[in-house]
Amino acid sequence: MEELQIAARGSELIVHTAAQVAVTTSMEDPRLDFEVNVIGTFNILEAARRNDSAVIYCSTNKVYGENVNRIPVVEEEKRYRFGDSKYEKGIPEDFPIDGAWHTPYGCSKLAADLYVQDYFHNYGLKTGVFRMSCIYGERQFGVEDQGWVAWFTIATLTDRPLTIYGDGKQVRDVLHVEDLVEAYDAFFKSKLRHGVFNIGGGPDNTLSLLELLDLLKRLTGKSPSYSLADWRPADQKVYISDITKIMEKLNWKPKISPEEGVRRLVKWVSENLNLFQ
Repeated sequence: MEELQIAARGSELIVHTAAQVAVTTSMEDPRLDFEVNVIGTFNILEAARRNDSAVIYCSTNKVYGENVNRIPVVEEEKRYRFGDSKYEKGIPEDFPIDGAWHTPYGCSKLAADLYVQDYFHNYGLKTGVFRMSCIYGERQFGVEDQGWVAWFTIATLTDRPLTIYGDGKQVRDVLHVEDLVEAYDAFFKSKLRHGVFNIGGGPDNTLSLLELLDLLKRLTGKSPSYSLADWRPADQKVYISDITKIMEKLNWKPKISPEEGVRRLVKWVSENLNLFQ
């Protein structure tokens, strides 16, 4: 805590990206997950309060838990899609968070999410909560448990076998990190004192796992080998962010398409294969 106070001294903004990031790890060691994600965020907020620093918090779509899977889905050849037209733009910020299974990871991120909101209401801190979908980009060292776009790219280019949990038709909206940083910057420079935003590529920038494999084959000429395994805890068949609110409030929208973003990622991994040996 003392080190955080020193590091935060004189800061205008704290971008809180540190976390325990894997659902699987949270299931195996829930105490570690809680201490990192909840107590760690509390410490950040206290440091910000003492310095009157703005805080941007990296939350997650997992705050909605199993409620997302209660939306009917339609199965297509290589993807699922929402079967309820109410969600054609994706999941909005007022989607229910209660009465559902979350996993320890979902619980810890939601608790921290609420604490960040409360430090605006109680202490007037400028706080932005960004409930992120799939963020990816160059310099991301994706692994099987986290960072699937980067992991699939790394595995393809290094000839490593992949395990797909489920059937590969699960869909996420994907957002290149460059677009994410622009959203953070827009919030910090805005007159808004507080905001909770679902952020991802939105309905125009989605990929299923199988579609990513097809895209990688087209971009690299390689066909990744993979096997199927059981679904992982609380995995959502479809999650797409409704980005209407953030587009309107911050005059922001994604600029980098999935194909362009994955192409950039392929180029970076190809140029740095020594990092993945």
